[in-house]
Amino acid sequence: MQKRGIFLLLFTLSIFLSGKAESYKYASNENIKLESKIEEALKYSKTHKMNTSYCIMVDMSIHSGKNRLFVYDFKKKEVIIKGVCAHGNGGGSTANKPVYSNKIGSNCTSLGKYKLGKRAYSNWGINVHYKMHGLEKTNSNAFKRIVVLHSYTPVPAFESYPLPVFNVSYGCPVIANATMRKIDELVKSGQKDMLLWIYE
Repeated sequence: MQKRGIFLLLFTLSIFLSGKAESYKYASNENIKLESKIEEALKYSKTHKMNTSYCIMVDMSIHSGKNRLFVYDFKKKEVIIKGVCAHGNGGGSTANKPVYSNKIGSNCTSLGKYKLGKRAYSNWGINVHYKMHGLEKTNSNAFKRIVVLHSYTPVPAFESYPLPVFNVSYGCPVIANATMRKIDELVKSGQKDMLLWIYE
């Protein structure tokens, strides 16, 4: 019985350590991918006379139940806000795999760089949204499609992985109310024309 108890203890410990290692691996990969794009994001913001204090990055290769929206502070060189972000449910998208489209009526997420525009009323979440202007061929119809940054109450303010966050978006990057409040405070302070980049 004593040997069995020791075996169970070692087994539990191995599972725990394995989970920690996977979590560290995920965090490392997240940081590496984000950092590889930050220099380009800053260069693009400078070239196009956009905000050079902050940008919003959304990595769609990350599971929808994990933090995949990141507000990056160019001056501090660090992520200051992060949160879960839903992808569009159209075009055959699944909870674990987005399908991308720029087509009007597709209900899909569009990859590419956007300019964060005017603050306006939203029917969802904290009743605030920000217009999104697509800056590339892959997202040029964003404004016509009424793709906006907004929150929605069912989106959790914490990571739900392995449970996904799905069927709450028709193509908009949809985030938790708590995350939206933080971003809203930042943008309301005058940090407009911010780059929002959705990539995979």
